[in-house]
Formats: sequence, structure tokens, C-alpha cells
Amino acid sequence: MDLRLSPDDRVDSGAQRKPKAQRAQSGSGQPPRNSKPRRPKSQKVRRKRSGGMKFIVGLAYFCFTMLLIGGVAVAGIVVYYGRDLGSSSTWEVPQRPPNIRVLASNGQLLTNRGQTGGEAVGIHELPSYVGQAVVASEDRRFYSHFGVDPIGLASVAVESIQAGSLTRGASTLTQQVAKNLFLTPDVTPARKVQEALLAVWLEQNYTKDQILELYLNRVHFGSGSTGIEAAAQTYFGISARNLSLGQAAMLAGILPAPSYYNPRTHPDRAAERQRIALANMVREGYITQAQADAAAQNMDANVATQRVAGTEYYVADWVETLMNDYLGEVNEDVIVSTTLDWDMQKQAEFVITEAVNSQGPDLSFSQAAFVAMDTDGRVRALVGGVDYNQSTYNRAVTSRRQPGSTFKPFVYLAAMQQGYTPDTLMVDEPLEYNGWAPENSSGQYVGPVLLRDALAYSINTVAARLAIDIGPEAVVETAYRMGFSSNFQPVPSIALGTQEVSLLELTGAYVPFANGGFGVIPNVITRITTMGGEVLYEASTAGPGQILTDEQVGMMNDMLQTGVQAGTGRGAQLGNWPMAGKTGTSQRNRDALFVGYTASLVGGVWLGNDDDTPTRVFGGQVPAAIWRDIMAQAHEGLQVSDLPGTYVRLQDRVAVPMQDTMPATGQPVSVDQIQQPLGQQQQPQGEVPFEIQQQQPIQQPQPVPVAPAPSDGIGSLLDGLFGG
Repeated sequence: MDLRLSPDDRVDSGAQRKPKAQRAQSGSGQPPRNSKPRRPKSQKVRRKRSGGMKFIVGLAYFCFTMLLIGGVAVAGIVVYYGRDLGSSSTWEVPQRPPNIRVLASNGQLLTNRGQTGGEAVGIHELPSYVGQAVVASEDRRFYSHFGVDPIGLASVAVESIQAGSLTRGASTLTQQVAKNLFLTPDVTPARKVQEALLAVWLEQNYTKDQILELYLNRVHFGSGSTGIEAAAQTYFGISARNLSLGQAAMLAGILPAPSYYNPRTHPDRAAERQRIALANMVREGYITQAQADAAAQNMDANVATQRVAGTEYYVADWVETLMNDYLGEVNEDVIVSTTLDWDMQKQAEFVITEAVNSQGPDLSFSQAAFVAMDTDGRVRALVGGVDYNQSTYNRAVTSRRQPGSTFKPFVYLAAMQQGYTPDTLMVDEPLEYNGWAPENSSGQYVGPVLLRDALAYSINTVAARLAIDIGPEAVVETAYRMGFSSNFQPVPSIALGTQEVSLLELTGAYVPFANGGFGVIPNVITRITTMGGEVLYEASTAGPGQILTDEQVGMMNDMLQTGVQAGTGRGAQLGNWPMAGKTGTSQRNRDALFVGYTASLVGGVWLGNDDDTPTRVFGGQVPAAIWRDIMAQAHEGLQVSDLPGTYVRLQDRVAVPMQDTMPATGQPVSVDQIQQPLGQQQQPQGEVPFEIQQQQPIQQPQPVPVAPAPSDGIGSLLDGLFGG
């Protein structure tokens, strides 16, 4: 048997063998009927493959073309909207509005002032979870994108298409920084394009931490607070450097809508946002679930409470107004150290608030102010009103009111400088001068009276007579020398405190009586430095120098001590401390004041109403008591000191018999009556307000008749007996 294989028996032989019909034809020489020529199979496969490639290539070409067109369109849009930004070489991050950190003398933070409400804080100064809470809630791919987040944009686009409306924003933290720094908040295509451009520029020129720091210090947290430090101070009363995890999460949570999630007005909403922020931090791996649970449960530290704006805010406002005078334009964050004594400030705030709340309704006063300074003019406490939250108007610095009889010491001082003494005798009687007729409100007059007693009992006619005798111009000159800065008119009624002054300047003008005659300029700022410690301003001891002689100081202290020992200021007595002072009540009882001093501190108190309506309180009542209660604590631990100055009272008073009568009694004046202090005669009750019937500029005053001097040389005893 032949087992050899023929070529036809091979597996691949069919491709080489001819079909039977061809074989048959080849054998017969004729083609088969109804047969068509057939192409090889390989040619069909090649054609199918060629068509698929053409489609793929065409699709790729189409996509490339569309991308190219889209890119050109995008580039055109970018160029069109970006041209308003100018060249990127000119771009720079604008300076943050400067913050003014105001400190008490012991370093206690009073508050921050400026447009932001808090200073800028470095990212390295904050707990790490502060930035993490913001990143997890606002831009979880912050550390991986290039300023714009394509993944985030695609995600928002899909969500919005499915929902049929825009579901949420897709701006990155960098874009938000760009918007806050350079652009307006308007949502327009132009602004979004510019925002993206600026975001890419920021990413190229700043590190991620620097961008996050910019964000934390520029973003608005509501309630007037811009930046993380202002927010921490506003909502928690602490520095951002001391924020807890829960507090950081709450602040991060309120960022999408600070007003809606405000912890003050909507604590439940804020707490819910806090839980969401903590969950985001867990999702991103910044904290564990246990840490999140603990932070959410510690509500005592997380609940934001209303920070009460105390009276120290009046001081901070005043400091802010002084900055241009001290530095010019402030263009960086600064630290201002003040002269304020924190303990004394809080004591003054407490005493004044209690007095107004407890006695104001019955005595018809609703506001108060207080200023205290040491004998160098450094303000130690200042209260500009009862409640800063209700009214920021500073009644101690800005307000100008009539000082009433608290101005009389400067009339008497002007007289002392022209030869009068506390033992000069004058007559309290009805007075009329060029149509002006000041009178004592009691309608009674005590006749001859020593200047010492006239000032102690605040007799109007004597002060008016002095001003007429020496000339109002002399009174104005003396007042300016003592430190007043208000615009005074030289008219007789100035003697009765009719021209308005601030409580600050009034109190400062008393300081030379307490320090031995040296003029002062009230000041509250001791030093201003940059955040880096560079000293921009340092207070000096320069001042007007000595403006009173030792004898003039002694005479004034002799009279003003009598006022608190036996006169209208008895309610201000301060235990064993030698002190002096003067009460005051303006026309129609609209203002009640007391200014007093020791050798250590000077203080002034004002009570009244903002609408200028009358009160039913006198300077020797509530104002004197307020002064005493504040000063009693302020003097604890201080060495008791005598008031300065030298003046020896006359022991043997000599009087010339008078052929006159005391207007109040109609009885002849006796030597004994002249020699007796007013305390043994009829004493006016409280203050002696007055009415101005007509006020005219003073004409040339008449000379003052002086009684002949006795042989013992006491020539001024009866100066001004008849008052001219």
C-alpha cells in the first residue's frame, strides 16, 4: 500500500488548489456557467480594516480640530477678559489693611482697631488643625491642583446637569484668595476668567502654605471680622493661636455663608456646620473619628458667646483717632501700649454702671463719664459712657459740656496771680454788670466772705465779681496756660463755667494743683511698635514745664481742700488721704460734675443726659460719691502724701468795720461775722446754679478798692471788700 502523501493531502493545500469548477474547466477549456469572478478572502479583510482606520483617524482629526478651535476660543476669551488685568509682571498682592493692637499698661489686650478687627497671623503661629479644617471643608484637593481644580469643575458640572441647576461652587481656595485680593464679588464670566488667571499666577509665585495664610487672614467670617484672628476674638474672645479643634471646625464651617451660620445669632446652624467640618477632616485623614467626637461634645469651649464691649473700647477708639497724629498714615500692623490701668478701668466701669442704673432713674440722669490720670498727665482710666454696645460716643473725650462751678478754680487762680489770696474778703450780694445779673439759685446772699469760703461753697456772685475785677481776658489766658484747648470767649460769664469743655481737658487742667505747678498734656500712648518690635514712637516727659509758683499752688490747694472738708465736696472725702476738689452744676442742672485730686491721682466725673435735658443731681452728690468709690481702690497700697504747695493762713484776721448790711439778713455786719468762716454762718445747700440773663463782652474793668493795710503787713486781707 502506498502511504505517501500527495500535495493535495496537506492541511494548507486548499489555498493552493484550484476549485473543482476551475479544474473541470481547465480540463474542458470552458468556464462554468453562471459563475462570477471571486476576490480572495485576504483582500476583503484588508478593505474592512482600512475602513475602520479611516473612521478612527477621521474622529481623531475631528476631535483635534474641535480641541484646537476650543483652545483658540478659550485663548481668545482669556486674552479678551485678561487684558483688563494688565501685564502679569505688574501684579502684586495688595497690602492688608493695617491692624492696631491696643494694650493696657500691663500688656492686657484691650481690643484691636482697624478695618479688619484683628491682626494678621502667620500660618506657623496657628495650630495645624486650623488650616486643615478650612482645607477639608473648602478645597480638599488644595495641595494637588494648580490653582484651578478640573476634577472639581467636572464634578460640579455633572451634578448641576443632573439637578438641572447649579448645585455648588467650584472655586478653589486659591481662586477665592484671588477674588478677595484683586476682584469684585460680582459673579460674571469676565470675573471668573480673571479669577482663574490670577489663581494660576498665585500658585506660580507663592507656596501652598503662603496661599493658605493669605486666605486665613483675608476671608470674611461675619460680624465685622476679617481674618482668623478677628474671628477668634469676636466669637470666642481668644487669640486664633489658642483655638481648640472644635472652635477651628466651627469657624471653617461658617465660611460658605457667615451671616446664615453666624454662631451668635444661629448657634444651632453653626453647630451643625461644625459637625460637617469635623467629618470632612476625618474623611481627609487629618483627625480620627474619636477626636472629632470629642471636639463636637466639648460644647463649653465651642459655643460662641457674645463678647461684651467694655468701657476700654472708648479708650481704643480714642487711640485709633490719635494714630495719624503720632505716625501719619499707618500702613502695617502695629502694637500700641497705653497708660491704662486695667484694674482701675474695670473698677471705674463697675462703679459708674451701678450708679447710673441704681440712681439715674430717680435723679433723671442716664449717662456718665470718668477720666483719671496721674500727676504726669498719663491717663489711667477713661469711661466714655455707660454701655459701649449701645453708644460708642465718647463723652469723656469728644463731648463738650458746660463745666459749671468746676471751672471756678481757674478764675480764682487768675485772681491769685494778680495779688488776691484765700484770705481776701469779698461780698456776696446781688450783682448786675452790663445787663448781666448772675444770681445764687437760693436767692440768698451771705454778705462778706473770704475767697476760701466763697470757692468752697461755690458762690456765684463772688466768682463773677472776680472775673469782672481782673478781666475775663486774664481768666482765659490762665485757662489756656493750665491746659484747656477749647475756644473761649472773654466774657464775664466764663467765671461760672458757661463755655463748653471736654472732661478730659478739664481734668488735665487740675493736674498742676496736684503735682506742684507743672503743666501737662494728657496722654494715653506710651509706645508704638511694629509686629517685629521696631519702635515707631516712644512717649517723652516733655511738657509745658512749671506754670505755677509754689505759693500759687499752695493757695489753690488751701481753698480747694476747704471745699472737700467743709464745702460742697464733702461727699468725696478719701479717708486719711489729703485731697482737694471742686463740684460743679451747669445751668438748669443739665450737667453735674466733680473733679478731685490727691498727690498721686486726679479724676473727673460727669453725669447728665445726651439730649441735654435737666437732671435732679448736684456735683456734690452722686459725682462726688463715684469719685470717692473709684479712688479708694486706686489708692490702696500707695504711700499717703500731702498736697504740694506752701501757704500759711492768716491767724489774726483784721477787718475794717463796715457801714453796710448783709443782703440776706438785713442786719448790720459785725467784725465777728467777717472773721468767722462761712461754715459758722448761713451755708448754701448743695450747688448754686445760675441763669444768664445777658452775656456781653467785658469792657475795661473798674479798679478794685483796697482797704488800708494794717501795720502788721497783712495788706490783702480786705482786698476786694466792695468788689468794685
